[in-house]
Amino acid sequence: MALTALLVSPDLKAVEVFRRILKDLGISVEHCEDVPTAVTKLAQSCFEALIVDCQDQAYAGATFAAVQKSPHNKGAMVIAIVDNDSNVRDIFARGANFVLYRPISAERAKTSLRAARALMRRERRRHSRQAVHAQATIDCANIENASVILTDLSEEGTAIQCERRLPPSCKVYFQFSLPGQVTTIRLAGEVVWQDSTGRVGIRFAGVPQASRRVLNDWLKNSINRGAESATPTLSELPAAPAGFGLLPVSAADRRIQTRHACRLSADVYRLGVNVPNRCSLSDISTGGCYVETTAPFPAGTPVEIVVRTTEIKVVVRGAVQAMHRGFGMGVHFNMKTANERDNVQTLIALLAESESSEPGVVTEPWRG
Repeated sequence: MALTALLVSPDLKAVEVFRRILKDLGISVEHCEDVPTAVTKLAQSCFEALIVDCQDQAYAGATFAAVQKSPHNKGAMVIAIVDNDSNVRDIFARGANFVLYRPISAERAKTSLRAARALMRRERRRHSRQAVHAQATIDCANIENASVILTDLSEEGTAIQCERRLPPSCKVYFQFSLPGQVTTIRLAGEVVWQDSTGRVGIRFAGVPQASRRVLNDWLKNSINRGAESATPTLSELPAAPAGFGLLPVSAADRRIQTRHACRLSADVYRLGVNVPNRCSLSDISTGGCYVETTAPFPAGTPVEIVVRTTEIKVVVRGAVQAMHRGFGMGVHFNMKTANERDNVQTLIALLAESESSEPGVVTEPWRG
């Protein structure tokens, strides 16, 4: 099935550039000049990508809100078109996966859309995810009866919020009850990805028949409820407030497409210190990465990260956002140039394409 994108922009010159690029990438595109039409399309159809012109901040906010309300498009890749003076950090926080800056450069746009396409193919799910907030207990490796929170759920797997970092690819045993249900679901799964904020993606590996029945019934009812309230009326669209005008997005609704599991060697420097710390990156996104090291730096430490592969060298600066003693640290990127952003997005595209062509493959770092 072909990938499809919804492009929401009144800028016809930019629309023509995107049409050519998306066609070259094998992505079909539908174009809307106004938000009401986009809201209707989001309620009726499923898209793998949403490209939103954020020049009109209130209308951009309404489009982002419509994505969150659509049961078909909550997992869509969101790409924002912004001006250089836009609050990009806020746009990422509200749900964007990539940003493209005006004036639109065909070369830079193609780099970003190539990365987005690779992630769309990798993250496309056969079953939709439903937001949920439920307590669960897990057992795995040396962890027993640990309390976690389910943040989304599908027939194939779940995302959880966990205070402890889990061993990679380990087997996990769950017990939980879903909202409105009294039956306890017991099943097994395996860790697929985890990020620096404590979110973990689990793929179900063993679900008893009784638990499968309860799980499927709950998901079916949740999807039906979502479909009934999926189409907001024009009166429900937010008024034009000061600022960006986006509706708040809970941590449970933050998209995992921005995180890409990897295993890359990296040299990490404290700014001003020329001694490299040899570390590994375990996940990366356009906004940051997780650095595995037994000696992480304190939160707030400015750092420079150098990654070399056979195809590209990436140098990016950032600051430590979270430090987990003995495990590693989460780093937020502070990218000031288009070249830095392009290099990070190209690295993500290379990782995603490697994983799409051969599951489980790891891009081998260049050693020189």
